Amino acid sequence: MVVSQSADAAMAGVAILDAGGNAIDAAVGTALALATTEPWNSGLGGIGFALVHRAGQASAETVDFGPVAPAALQPDAFQLTGRMTNDLFAWPEVVGNANIHGPHSFTIPSAVAGYAHMHGRWGVLPLSDVIAPAIALARRGLSQDWFTTLKVASSASVLKLYEESAAIYLPGGLPPVPPYQGSPGYFRQGNLAETLERLSHAGLRDFYEGDVAATLAADFKTVGALLTAEDLRRCEARILPATTVEWGGRSIQLPTGLTAGPTFTRVLEGMRDVPRGAAPDAAWFAALARVMKDAYAERLAGLGESEPKAAESCTTHLSVCDADGTMVAMTTTLLSSMGSRVVLPGSGVLMNNGVMWFDPRPGQPNSAAPGKRPLTNMLPVIVSKAGAPMIAAGASGGRRIMAAVAQMLAFTLDFGMVPSAAAHHPRIDVSDPGSVNADSRLPAEVLAALQADGAVDVVQHSVVPVNFACPNLIHQQGGERTGISDVMSPWSAAIAQA
Repeated sequence: MVVSQSADAAMAGVAILDAGGNAIDAAVGTALALATTEPWNSGLGGIGFALVHRAGQASAETVDFGPVAPAALQPDAFQLTGRMTNDLFAWPEVVGNANIHGPHSFTIPSAVAGYAHMHGRWGVLPLSDVIAPAIALARRGLSQDWFTTLKVASSASVLKLYEESAAIYLPGGLPPVPPYQGSPGYFRQGNLAETLERLSHAGLRDFYEGDVAATLAADFKTVGALLTAEDLRRCEARILPATTVEWGGRSIQLPTGLTAGPTFTRVLEGMRDVPRGAAPDAAWFAALARVMKDAYAERLAGLGESEPKAAESCTTHLSVCDADGTMVAMTTTLLSSMGSRVVLPGSGVLMNNGVMWFDPRPGQPNSAAPGKRPLTNMLPVIVSKAGAPMIAAGASGGRRIMAAVAQMLAFTLDFGMVPSAAAHHPRIDVSDPGSVNADSRLPAEVLAALQADGAVDVVQHSVVPVNFACPNLIHQQGGERTGISDVMSPWSAAIAQA
């Protein structure tokens, strides 16, 4: 089974399972397919984290391919305007928003290094088979349906600033309008298909050390980026043990590294002794809100207000299991919607804007520095019982991720909901210590209990605006597997092998 925020990418993953691949092959193939099918969230120019729990192994491992600053990025790299930003993050504004979009916003694109490490260490199919669905999708292009054109339109004011991006996504200077009836057209995403084909023959490390790396390095010079060929050559994924928290006879396995894992551990500790009934009630939601506020206060104490808020963080999460029971939970991102908004002309790679994770002021805990890793909000999770993986889960949505994952796991593990019921149950969101967002569908007594503790914004769970994270989950038990994708995302899907 493969669950993704893109149905096309999930189908690519299932095709890899059908070809004899394992969950690692399918996860890598799905992630590569997302470069075409979900460019606003992830791609070859992105970064991420994954948890892999192989059947027969006692515990999961973390694959860290998170953001790393270029060697040339200095703490005083950006000129400040003297104003505060009012659209994305609550920190000082940079002249020209150079840390938010454009060539100086790139961090080292580590995603392909993560996929290479995973496939080389645990995959069973040849890379050419794993990457084949992604190549086919790239040759076809990205469907110009209503959702895609909405995503492109939301970034059009910045996409138009960069020649290759505008040529691909803004033909005639405007986002295309999907037809009222019939089939939409397709975005042809520059040289992306050719890059994937080269990787298929030369191997994924070619992205860092071969012909593709040379093309990328030339692209970096063309667009004026700080990244260099040496940054690429030194890029490697890290394999780390997962952090494990015991919970009700199960082991909740969390990513190690600069993720939301440590903060989620604090939430679990805070909720351990909270009384639970048959269903989440007003007292339980109020306790969860208090615990998450405290956890975020602790998280931000060492960072001040330098960590990105939830505003425009666009990420993707995929969950996979195979017939043997191996599970993968992977979260990847370009950070903002369509990342830096810069498509590289030679390679067709849409680059991340991970520099936005750093505080643009020098001398701060999260200030930029050469080769530095910023804190992120990603939280792939695998739950195991008696050493066997049983749940793979995660979400997209910046700071909103942790609250969504916490509630999805609580609904399934503590309240016994089936995945579909958990996904449809209204949630709260706590993204900072000062306030709570509450789904308007929550009972009046739950809203009253939350309001008794502090500020509450009662909001709708909708496609746009996005007020909650987008979780997905696979649950396997007793030979039966059930998957659920984000119920509010029109492109997402959970697809099982026939």
